Amino acid sequence: MHHVMVKRDNALTNVDSVENSNVLSRWYAAYTLPRHEKAVAGRLVKEEIETYLPLYWAVRHWNHRLVNVELPLFPGYVFIRMMITDKVRVLKHPGVIRLVGFNGKAAALPDGEIEMLRSTLAIYRAQPYPYLTAGKKIRIRSGPFMGLEGRILRRKGKMRVVASIDLIQRSFLLELDGAEAYLAS
Repeated sequence: MHHVMVKRDNALTNVDSVENSNVLSRWYAAYTLPRHEKAVAGRLVKEEIETYLPLYWAVRHWNHRLVNVELPLFPGYVFIRMMITDKVRVLKHPGVIRLVGFNGKAAALPDGEIEMLRSTLAIYRAQPYPYLTAGKKIRIRSGPFMGLEGRILRRKGKMRVVASIDLIQRSFLLELDGAEAYLAS
């Protein structure tokens, strides 16, 4: 089966992955060298390992001009769907430092978290935000992020919600309609 890295919904991902059909495969976060996320994702795809690298647009100053660039939403991380037995295969790639986990053991992301992230970022614009644990907790009640918990940042016509991926202690900012959220119990 031929695998291709594609640009889809502000992310680099691969399609037609064998791992998609394997119930034993889970999503893991790989910690990478700084500014190596795209290269790591590309090499892993060539090894037929499913990857997901969410991107966002930012304006940067280069050579006295403004340039639009796509940057990783979670700098230093690439998400990988694999069986834990593929750990050595992933870690041998240049740029991959380790898999995120506890006490030296890789920890899988909660089921459905990457799929929820993918579907959300296909509709909502997101940008990185410092990891946030304080603030009024809400749960999104409609749309592709339904069920996700986040924290209200501020409210002025639009609701800004900071959602987090706790395993990597990274957050991102979403702008939602106030009607799309309700307070979590």
